[in-house]
Amino acid sequence: MSNEHYFSALPESELKLRPITVTLAGQQRTLTTASGVFSPDRLDVGTHVLLNNTPPPPPGGNLLDLGCGWGPIALTMALESPRATVWAVDVNERALDLVRRNAATLGLTNVNAVLPGDVPDDVTFMGIRSNPPIRVGKSVLHDMLLHWLPRLEHNADAWLVVQRNLGSDSLHRWLESALPGDFSITRAATNKGFRVLRIRHR
Repeated sequence: MSNEHYFSALPESELKLRPITVTLAGQQRTLTTASGVFSPDRLDVGTHVLLNNTPPPPPGGNLLDLGCGWGPIALTMALESPRATVWAVDVNERALDLVRRNAATLGLTNVNAVLPGDVPDDVTFMGIRSNPPIRVGKSVLHDMLLHWLPRLEHNADAWLVVQRNLGSDSLHRWLESALPGDFSITRAATNKGFRVLRIRHR
């Protein structure tokens, strides 16, 4: 595996910071991205589809952005739910540094950008949003989802966006078979070749 993959812990490419202007939580924001992270030049289509096809996040509690990259999902949740604690989780240290930098730019103090192992085991989530790293491979992806999705509180939702031609429908079927019976999985939206899956802990 090349160290240039966005899911590397420490990208070897030279750190080249670059400004990016995106619309988050209804306003244009100028933030910072860099080489060695996912979609550094633009808000990727999948994340755009997810943000446009999910309801506002819960107003409080713990919220999770799984595989946060430079932070568009986590930052949006933090802007829309200022009383919530947003956990931005990634294995890529450079991505986490960018999330911290962007949160500071936006004046957000409710974002924790951390490695997966740095989330306390007793933290459960009122909401999860993720554009998961499909390209890590099925086994790693499944292990990741089975670690985090069961930490949804009751009557809470996770929202995943997955490209249709990268296996969204097979992932949907796998989730139905792998998660406990008090979870339901529905296709909430289809747009631009992506599916938005809603996983509800009843």
